[in-house]
Amino acid sequence: MEPEGPSRVRANEPSNLAPDERVASLFQPDTVLSSQYFENLRKKTLLEPEKRLMLAILEDGIHCYLENYGASGAKRKQVFDEAAAWVAEVDGDWVFSFDSVCTAVGLNPEYVRRGLLRWTERSAKSSLHFANQAPAQLAG
Repeated sequence: MEPEGPSRVRANEPSNLAPDERVASLFQPDTVLSSQYFENLRKKTLLEPEKRLMLAILEDGIHCYLENYGASGAKRKQVFDEAAAWVAEVDGDWVFSFDSVCTAVGLNPEYVRRGLLRWTERSAKSSLHFANQAPAQLAG
């Protein structure tokens, strides 16, 4: 086994970064698309058909929530409302409740719920900001 000295670079450290940049990179968030995360989760941990079904339900529910937020059509509003009610229900006692599905696939339901609510708040703020900016831009 080779001793690790100052001239030896570890395989998982980027060698093109200065020492300060390497330290700073430890505190930068990793950006992962939901499709990448779910694909990774599907490949590594889910073997049973029931868990694959639950992951598909979770993916569909989150997709319905995100894609239909702020929708103007009645059908899309209804889809969002149903998805939001499913996510908001805490301690549901049926097998396909949000909490049960998240737990079955190894996710903390409260963490996922808070993430969706934070996304909703950010989207609402950006929509409000855009609505306030648009009349000023049209007038000028």
